[in-house]
Amino acid sequence: MGKAKHVVANHDPIAAPNALHHHWLPFTGNREFKSDPRLFVRAEGMYFWNHKGDKILDGCSGLFTCAAGHCRAEISEAVARQLNQLDYTPSFLRSHPLSFELAERIADLTPADLNRVFFVNSGSEAIDTAMKICSAYHRARGEGQRYMFVSRERAYHGVNLGGTSLSGMVKNRESFGPSLPGVVHIRHTWLPENRFVKGQPDHGAELAEDLQRMVDLYGGSNIAACFIEPIAGSTGVLVPPKGYLQRIREICDEHRILLVFDEVICGFGRTGKAFGAQSFGVIPDVMTMAKAMTNGAQPMGAVAVREHVHDTIVEAAPRGAVELFHGYTFSAHPAACAASLAALDIYEREDLFSHAAKLSDYFLDSVLTLADLSVVSDVRGFGLIAGFDLLPDSVRGARGHEVQKRLFDAGLHLKTTGDAGILAPPLISEKCDIDEMCGILRDVLGEYAAQ
Repeated sequence: MGKAKHVVANHDPIAAPNALHHHWLPFTGNREFKSDPRLFVRAEGMYFWNHKGDKILDGCSGLFTCAAGHCRAEISEAVARQLNQLDYTPSFLRSHPLSFELAERIADLTPADLNRVFFVNSGSEAIDTAMKICSAYHRARGEGQRYMFVSRERAYHGVNLGGTSLSGMVKNRESFGPSLPGVVHIRHTWLPENRFVKGQPDHGAELAEDLQRMVDLYGGSNIAACFIEPIAGSTGVLVPPKGYLQRIREICDEHRILLVFDEVICGFGRTGKAFGAQSFGVIPDVMTMAKAMTNGAQPMGAVAVREHVHDTIVEAAPRGAVELFHGYTFSAHPAACAASLAALDIYEREDLFSHAAKLSDYFLDSVLTLADLSVVSDVRGFGLIAGFDLLPDSVRGARGHEVQKRLFDAGLHLKTTGDAGILAPPLISEKCDIDEMCGILRDVLGEYAAQ
């Protein structure tokens, strides 16, 4: 703690002229940020500290990453030990023991036989990897004509070329020209009659028939996979209607379409179980994960596939040949594996997934109390993730952007997308932390309600 203060006092990150000009920040209005920067310099448990010394409650687990809270010594010590023993090894024709140990630990958490694990470095890489795996699978089984992918409006599947193509959020697409061919989108699941519903809404299961419409229009034999976030997180937390995911699974099965769950946000306890697949009782063929996989301490992601998908690809290649021409320089990096194993130990030892499930009702009920504020037009959530919509100002998204800045200054960090706010507190949260989050929210949003 003292060291962090020393760094701030003697090396003010914004004191020197032009000190902020060289870093081009992602998903940020850089001109605005650099005129009024908001910097974190330290974190511990449930809190960040900014460069001014202010304490800020983390209402979004960093970016859905730090499920066990910040700066866990168990993780940093495991990473340090690993770096001192083996700092790097390529994963092409080589590996190291921790990668196999981690794959086994993840396979213990995933449902059914989703127990073949391919390591990447982010959720975006996981999505592009999953797309390649789906294409390779169908080619290996003699149906290489399956070149199409189905995604959804308001979907977020990362920012690489494949994920951008799958994305259903216009701002993530409009500046980048034509995307991959053969990607089509079905409707999202938000409906006005489901406003202010806790958990899964009753209305909207019929929206799954949009997938059948794509089959009828393009031919089921041309579709490789359907990509679904069990809960559409980054767009503002759209919880699937009852029966919706089950019907999607049925349509995929009928037409031999692979079902891919993007669990980058839902995974590792956010829904009260290890993955959203278990919470909603639907098993995909492929599952992507990242973020809380290392508790945010190291960049890492993974793709888990069912045995028959893996075996089909592997057995189609000649003996001794490379079966999947794909991978990354930092796949299964030793330090990332060490971080993930230490994070999984914490999740298990502290029973954090069950703790999240037990805290969910209190959390969701607390956030739903914001419904009496006139500026709030909807609240929804599941497990330990909730979203709320704000009535837009004259420019859509402007109010949400302003609110997240005001909340930061009031001592609360969360994510906004347009005029939607997202809460995803660390799984270590207690009722008093939820009370503090909702108290700050009420104070700040109440200023708009009074106008």
